[in-house]
Amino acid sequence: MTYSVAVSGASGYAGGEILRLLASHPDIEIRTVTAHSNAGQPLVQHQPHLRSLAHLTLQDTTPEILAGHDIVFLALPHGQSGQYTDALGDTPLVIDAGADHRLTSQDSWDAFYGGDFHEPWAYGVPELLVDGVKQRETLRGATRIAAPGCNASTVSLSLAPGVAAGVIDPGDIVSVLAVGPSGAGKSLKTNLLGSEILGSANPYAVGGTHRHIPEIRQALAAASGAAADGIRISFTPVIVPMSRGILATSTAPIAGDVSDAEIRSAWENAYGDETFVQLLPEGHFPRTADVLGANTALIGLAIDRAANRVTVVTAVDNLVKGTAGAAIQSMNLALGLPESRALSVNGVAP
Repeated sequence: MTYSVAVSGASGYAGGEILRLLASHPDIEIRTVTAHSNAGQPLVQHQPHLRSLAHLTLQDTTPEILAGHDIVFLALPHGQSGQYTDALGDTPLVIDAGADHRLTSQDSWDAFYGGDFHEPWAYGVPELLVDGVKQRETLRGATRIAAPGCNASTVSLSLAPGVAAGVIDPGDIVSVLAVGPSGAGKSLKTNLLGSEILGSANPYAVGGTHRHIPEIRQALAAASGAAADGIRISFTPVIVPMSRGILATSTAPIAGDVSDAEIRSAWENAYGDETFVQLLPEGHFPRTADVLGANTALIGLAIDRAANRVTVVTAVDNLVKGTAGAAIQSMNLALGLPESRALSVNGVAP
């Protein structure tokens, strides 16, 4: 069976990456692409690398144009998806790459986003532990999926095994992320100009203000079966001069009297059978270059007995495993297709 697809926000980075991956999917026909200010222009004017989709023209983003497809992807700024999802009740599968349907707590939404709160959907991180079961079980047959925030899923995948196994204390997590500016979208912002970021590292959303914090706390609480109030995280992202990528360094105290082998086993047991989340051998740590263009999260684990903390270093491509790849992996599960279809573990080098 071939599924018809519409992608909104198709002129942006996330929308473009969704299209790039879908273009090689044998079960998908990309029928419609939409935008706002760029409507009426050829898709390749904004996504010149998508040569196989040169026949497509960006249409207006309206419920009427998005309706009538088997699958709709919404790659819109936060707070804009809800107005369309409410009107797409007859669409068999809707996948939102924005934040509108990620959070289960309206209080968290109000505190970090504001505006209308929308019901939470199945969270699109298949490998994430939820009460001892992988999230992919919830995604099988799902009709509404919330793709993750790239920083949030990277930190959550980094720490969920340790939290679930009780070998780390989630009450004192520290995460510092080196991130590429593509995660901030394609809109023109002075602080993201090349002249501002080249040769520099720039922290932002410092001091507990980043919008992905409640998403991380929600995911780790689900992994542990505890309340989100028990998850305390100091989260600091830093823009660095690479177009793509996240390198997340997260630490947490060792909980109780557990051995090094028990700590490492928590991650081995969680990800030993996974295709797209891989724990590296002891003493090895990932680079963002190793996951460029891949739907892969690579994890390195260190046990610092002097500080009594576990350090987890995780690398992802923020536009693939962080966003579009996670969305398509979740789509495959929802449709009963092979989970890895149109997705690769292989990056691009050099």
